[in-house]
Amino acid sequence: MLLLGVVCGALLALLAVRVAHALRSRRAFGTAAQRATHAALHEVSLAAPHLRSGLTAEAAVRSAAHLRPLLGSPALSVVDAEALLAWHGVGDHHAGEALVLAADVLSTGRSTVARTSCADPDCPVRAAVVAPLLVDDRVVGALTAYAPSPTASLVRAVSEVARWVSSQLELASLDDSRARLAQAQVQALRAQISPHFVYNALTAIASFVRTDPPRARELLLEFADFTRYSSRTHGDFTTLAEELRSIDRYLLLERARFGDRLQVTLQVAPEVLTVAVPYLCLQPLVENAVKHGLEEGRGSAHIRVVAEDAGAECCISVEDDGAGADPERVRAALLGTGDGGSIGLGNVDARLRAVYGDDHALVVETALGAGTKVSVRVPKFSTSARAS
Repeated sequence: MLLLGVVCGALLALLAVRVAHALRSRRAFGTAAQRATHAALHEVSLAAPHLRSGLTAEAAVRSAAHLRPLLGSPALSVVDAEALLAWHGVGDHHAGEALVLAADVLSTGRSTVARTSCADPDCPVRAAVVAPLLVDDRVVGALTAYAPSPTASLVRAVSEVARWVSSQLELASLDDSRARLAQAQVQALRAQISPHFVYNALTAIASFVRTDPPRARELLLEFADFTRYSSRTHGDFTTLAEELRSIDRYLLLERARFGDRLQVTLQVAPEVLTVAVPYLCLQPLVENAVKHGLEEGRGSAHIRVVAEDAGAECCISVEDDGAGADPERVRAALLGTGDGGSIGLGNVDARLRAVYGDDHALVVETALGAGTKVSVRVPKFSTSARAS
């Protein structure tokens, strides 16, 4: 009897645990409407990364696998202005007419409902609801959901999904525009600083060819490494270590030119050497320091480059004890309205703002006769910055 009571108690306890688990599960999944919402959001989150690469065949194929369950249609197609990019679902024998069914939408930009040509009475792909895909009010493609017959809810759903897909394609277009702008800014920076430096560096190297050939060879190798880094064509970002290594080569070549007139102090925390920074974001600041420190008639100059660990950020500064500058002139250079007296200052500032936001713009402290200090704060961990 005691044993039976123990067994019954154990069974009741197990039943209680299962009932409690079932109740918790019901609460976790919520109502049918909530479950449908969660499922829709899940499919949207899976489709979005593919669409952010633009309206390509690969993006269309990968996103269609998530857009069709979102619409609940038997089949779905995505076309651009010239070809079918993706078909997902049943009835792929209708894929050949997808572009024809979307022709009116591609030309007018207005959604439409059409009938497929099918002799099979059991085929679920008999009606097509077609909606345009727009980027900057320009029709770039069409999204089509297929069903046995069109319904008002399907028409609304296709229109909303097409609008969402268009928003993702517009973001992809914006990303592409930003990338092209960043590339153009780097190219402009190279064009601005290279001729001036190359001439002076080669002149300095030539002065050692007869008097000190080993020194000339060493400088020539440094010059080759410097120009190789400055002319690279891959990646918008680099590590702080690589950027500082290029700056060190540049200063070595400038010291060969100016001799003891140019004094340099580098103070770098090892913890920040791996931080990703925009390519060629510091070199122009150092070139400005040399320019204002020595090339404007002063006898000597001391340039100090500091990179410090500041928690979640890396603080970098380039300071010279040269002639300084009119703050209004510096402000104009940062705004891109100056006379070009500061090499790439506005270029670097614009690129830093584009990558990290306005809180990470250049900070310039200067006055006539008081030298110049340019500082920048760079996040040590940033999703938008990846060293290549």
